Amino acid sequence: MEMVPSEENQFVPKEIQNAADEPRVLCIIQDITSAKTVNERLTLNLPVSTSLCKLHQDVALKAGYVIGTFELAWGHTPDTVRKPPLDHSSEMSLSDAGFEPGGKKNFLQLGDKEGEQPQIASESAAADSSGLDDSSQERLIGPQPRDGAAGGCSSDYSSPSYSYSSILSKSDTGYVGLVNQAMTCYLNSLLQTLFMTPEFRNALYNWEFEELEEDPVTSIPYQLQRLFVLLQTSKKRAIETTDVTRSFGWDSSEAWQQHDVQELCRVMFDALEQKWKQTEQADLINQLYQGKLKDYVRCLECGYESWRTDTYLDIPLVIRPFGASQAYGSVEEALQAFIQPETLDGPNQYFCERCKKKCDARKGLRFLHFPYLLTLQLKRFDFDYTTMHRIKLNDCMTFPEELDMSPFMDVEDEKSPQTESCTDSGAENEGSCHSDQMSNDFSTDDCVDEGICLDSTGSAERVLKPKSGLTFELFSVMVHSGSAAGGHYYACIRSFSDGQWYSFNDQHVSKITQDDIRKTYGGSSGSRGYYSSAFASSTNAYMLIYRLKDPSRNSKYFSADDFPEHITTLVQKEKETEEQEKRQREIERNTCKIKLFCMHPVKMMMESKLEVHKDKTLREATDMAYKMMDLDAAVPLDCCRLVKYDEFHEYLERSYEGEEDTPMGLLLGGVKSSYMFDLLLETRRSEQVFQPYKPGEVMVKVHVVDLTSENIAAPVSVRAYLNQSITEFKQLIAQATGLCAETMRVVLERCYNDLRLLYVPNKTLKAEGFFRSNKVFVESSESADHQVAFTESLLWKLLDRHGNTIRLFVLLPEQSPGTMANKSLNHKTGGDSDASCEGAKDDRKSVEAILEESTEKLKNLSLQQQQQQQQGSSTSDSQKSSEASDFEHIESPTQDANTSSSVCVAVDNRELENRIQAAGGASGGASSDPENHFAGEERSDSEVNNDRSTSSVDSDILSSSHSSDTLCNAESGPIQLANGLDSHSITSSRRSKAHEGKKETWDTAEEDSGTDSEYDDNGKSKAEAQYLYFRAEPCAQEDSSWDAQKCLVVHVDKRITLAAFKQNLEPFVGVASTQFKVFRVYANNQEFESVRLNETLSSFSDDNKITIRLGRALKKGEYRVKVYQLLVNEPEPCKFLVDTVFAKGMTVRQSKEDLLPQLTEQCKLHLSIDRVRLRKKTWKNPGTVFLDYHVYEEDISISSNWEVFLEVLQEPEKMKSMSQLAVLSRRWSPSTMKLGPFQEVILESSSVEELKEKLSELSSIPLENLEFAKGRGTFPCDISVLEIHQDLDWNPKVSALNVWPLYICDDGAVVFFRSSTEEPMELSDDERNELMKKESSRLLKTGHRVSYSPRKEKALKIYLDGGPAKDPGQD
Repeated sequence: MEMVPSEENQFVPKEIQNAADEPRVLCIIQDITSAKTVNERLTLNLPVSTSLCKLHQDVALKAGYVIGTFELAWGHTPDTVRKPPLDHSSEMSLSDAGFEPGGKKNFLQLGDKEGEQPQIASESAAADSSGLDDSSQERLIGPQPRDGAAGGCSSDYSSPSYSYSSILSKSDTGYVGLVNQAMTCYLNSLLQTLFMTPEFRNALYNWEFEELEEDPVTSIPYQLQRLFVLLQTSKKRAIETTDVTRSFGWDSSEAWQQHDVQELCRVMFDALEQKWKQTEQADLINQLYQGKLKDYVRCLECGYESWRTDTYLDIPLVIRPFGASQAYGSVEEALQAFIQPETLDGPNQYFCERCKKKCDARKGLRFLHFPYLLTLQLKRFDFDYTTMHRIKLNDCMTFPEELDMSPFMDVEDEKSPQTESCTDSGAENEGSCHSDQMSNDFSTDDCVDEGICLDSTGSAERVLKPKSGLTFELFSVMVHSGSAAGGHYYACIRSFSDGQWYSFNDQHVSKITQDDIRKTYGGSSGSRGYYSSAFASSTNAYMLIYRLKDPSRNSKYFSADDFPEHITTLVQKEKETEEQEKRQREIERNTCKIKLFCMHPVKMMMESKLEVHKDKTLREATDMAYKMMDLDAAVPLDCCRLVKYDEFHEYLERSYEGEEDTPMGLLLGGVKSSYMFDLLLETRRSEQVFQPYKPGEVMVKVHVVDLTSENIAAPVSVRAYLNQSITEFKQLIAQATGLCAETMRVVLERCYNDLRLLYVPNKTLKAEGFFRSNKVFVESSESADHQVAFTESLLWKLLDRHGNTIRLFVLLPEQSPGTMANKSLNHKTGGDSDASCEGAKDDRKSVEAILEESTEKLKNLSLQQQQQQQQGSSTSDSQKSSEASDFEHIESPTQDANTSSSVCVAVDNRELENRIQAAGGASGGASSDPENHFAGEERSDSEVNNDRSTSSVDSDILSSSHSSDTLCNAESGPIQLANGLDSHSITSSRRSKAHEGKKETWDTAEEDSGTDSEYDDNGKSKAEAQYLYFRAEPCAQEDSSWDAQKCLVVHVDKRITLAAFKQNLEPFVGVASTQFKVFRVYANNQEFESVRLNETLSSFSDDNKITIRLGRALKKGEYRVKVYQLLVNEPEPCKFLVDTVFAKGMTVRQSKEDLLPQLTEQCKLHLSIDRVRLRKKTWKNPGTVFLDYHVYEEDISISSNWEVFLEVLQEPEKMKSMSQLAVLSRRWSPSTMKLGPFQEVILESSSVEELKEKLSELSSIPLENLEFAKGRGTFPCDISVLEIHQDLDWNPKVSALNVWPLYICDDGAVVFFRSSTEEPMELSDDERNELMKKESSRLLKTGHRVSYSPRKEKALKIYLDGGPAKDPGQD
């Protein structure tokens, strides 16, 4: 028996391979060609050797389609990844095509080909499939017959709100759908209705486009004409509407804005009328859609009637009258209510011109003329004044298939003798009859023009429309499904060709029945109560279009033989375009697109995408890649080749020797949208020879380590096999590097910080964990390091350092006292280096003693304050910390200290490490001191290691320190994250605390400032716990964009703490580490200070930039604070002043005493401490006023990068208690249309009466006439003077300020007030427009909106010039 190798490289009998045990592929196919079959599946279980051609044949037989009329593509892929379909003519096996055997599911999708649905095979062809092998071709789930015959699917496709009787393909219905761009269903519904209107379609076809006069892209009639031609002649299932919307002047954002279909109809008709001026179609819209009605008022005493005529394009029918408990049940009821007159009596009496007095009158509407195409809008969208929201009325409203409009016609055949006055204003008021025109809002004085009487034209017109000639037939129902906030439109349209109803739902077109039309009535079973629509179906008719039954006017659709010559030309042009698109799609379908890399001799690694036809050979593809990578001047073509490449692992998988004439489709495994591998254009020198890469090989990058020089060389690439032993692998490395294999040590780096010594000779590379691409380090010296355990060896230390060392660029300050000479830490010092180092330590201890003394002062101060608070005594000024926050001006240490420090840090690395370890052992006994229990603690918040370049604060600042302290409970819960905007402050509870009469202390850790001390209580440096690699050298000019004279290149172990890193930088900066700050520079050149001294540099990566700035670093309990000046009556009320430092336990008055000298020096502000106040700042809003006796962290919660307002007072501080409330008031004067300046009002309680009394005293407005309203938005709560009088909630009916709708609970609220007796200024239209422009400009500058409308919809516009015009004055 012949033996063949299996996939596991073991020999198996050949006959077993070809038997029934051959692996099989499970294929699950989803038919997405129609909505009926989209939820069904075909299942095939095929041998892996089955070809793609045979797969297509089997699917065609099971699905009942003609082979070649459908496409199979991979399913279950992201929308962004569109895979090309499988080649139905390919002989490639399923395994080669990427199918997975062994029971794994391979999902496929059966779709349309070229936009056309598959052809259904004949019954005989389907019968031939009965001979298929049941074991492999058993149909588990499949599409049901499409003709609705026996055995068809009984459960038709249904949406939550609408069901279809059957779903037919385009070839069956004969109609084409429209693609929904995003939210353009309303547009699709209207376009399909117009297309199915014979009179409109034929008239549009008769119009001829003159290309010399207009751009076809912006011509709305031409683009509609093209669309209608495609809808009538295209073979696609659905076509795009982007050309039409582009002619409207819309951009892509309009596709995401849903509008009302009735509004679109009006706007589109207006645009067509403008475009059709001076053409035969100029009056087409009016001829088809325009009707006339009479608006009249008749005196009930003398019969005198005044009236006017109006034109309309559609009739709005009310679903439910205002205030009524029941809705109208039918269109006939709504039409009757539309023309039902109302009586004007009592205070609404009408002034009769004949009676010369006010009399009872009857006011109403009468239809004079109905259009040929009658449009009825069912007003389902209303406004609920209870909830103040838009709502949709889903009540049932029936409509007939044939509508007799004669009962609603004006039946007067001759002029009434009492009618004396009439007017025909239709020419001036064309358009739809809106609801406001149908109400009792008409002013008879404005509507009547004397002297024009009813002529015979009106009577004749009525005679021409006898009762029997006003029957209209329904042919279009535009349906809305959803709510007032949004939903979906589709159209149900009856074809005038065959009388069949169809549903046009975007790209889906299907037959429907009368039962489906009746389902669009809306409502639910039961009575039509007031709340019935809340429980009714949300899918109902919104617009109805009827056509007059008049055989003399009713038209038929143009057939292809009836097309005008220019339409025939357009049809041919569109067919050619479609064919060209088809050919282009065919080319795309056969084009392999794969990522291409090239190691360019000059430009280094380059990346591109190679697009090559599947029939192109490897030689032709190499030539294309050679030209793409611009290698003409660098390398000859014969020195280049394409190889299979894995970019992720940097692995060369295989080369293609001898396959230069093989098609790329075979080499790449077919045409795919994405490949699991890439291609590399490999180059060589003319004297070199390409090395063959075999599929089973792995690539190894070998780094040679020199223990003597402690150097790690650049990698050398070696290819090996996974089944090779370590001994064989060493021989391979020896050949490539020239090292001795007998003494060679090989270390594999499997992942970051995972070093594995390969010491078992017979173990294979696969067993050791080798993969596609690997990195090893080799060393072949005969040193004693071989005898040491690997983790204790010098080799391990070098590799560990190599894996954790990063390169940083450090920019030194301009005034750095340090010199650039002798700044390399590789310099060896003499024998007296130890003495020099000790001298530096002595100098440093003096600085540490000062810092320790300051820290102790803060602790003692806090303890004394707590004791005095318990005894009821106040804190004296003498207990205030004497530490000044002059961190901007630091005096450098003495030159001797700088010199000794420089000598100290220049000691050899290993000697320094030994001394540090010895020092750590010597000081170890001190750790038992109870006062030093927190010295060795470190905490690590992992979240601070995340780089957040867009954050307003550094990640190092955002987290709280968890170090314990003698002043806080070490066993307390985790400290909440401190934040300048959301921090816990006295605002939330200051009022309640004042009423409760007790003081609340905050359970906040001392180190919430986000900083750690560099020193423990004994002055020992925490950085001395462990030595980690640090080497600095001057920066070369080409290495950095910074000035090389001020820049260092630092190679440092990223496990070092920030404190140790700063101490290593001391000799280069020239000052102690406590006297400079470290700022991290992000990609957008933003700088954020790093203050977490116990955190490591693990969040940094190679070539990150750091800026050093002089200034005192924060200590325990200190916070950096930004101070802004509050200028309430200035255009920009928030002005930055200075950065300062506040300390925990410091009172507000103490912080002001420290702050005022700084303001004098830096801002030239000479202020008195009794004429300034500090208050909370939340973004731009002024908040709680901080009183002088408040203590930070006890009464006021404080956090890193905190912000406060400083406010200059015109008189001594009036705020004395936490129970008081400071409100900013501003007077509004309607008579002058002006706002007064801000004035502060101090309230003793939250009483509305007290506020009104204070405002009355302030403004001299009598208390009974004073009205007030709370400002909206952020400070200064700007609002347009045209809106303030009516938009604000004036004089709310409440007695307290801290309840709804005011919610004034904290200082800084803005209150507007006015006099109720002051009338607004009368403005002309010009004055109003001018004032509107000024207000818009003012509010835009201040960043406030002009309007406070909660929901401002974008107006629907069609731009006749091809695009929107920019209005600089428009909001």
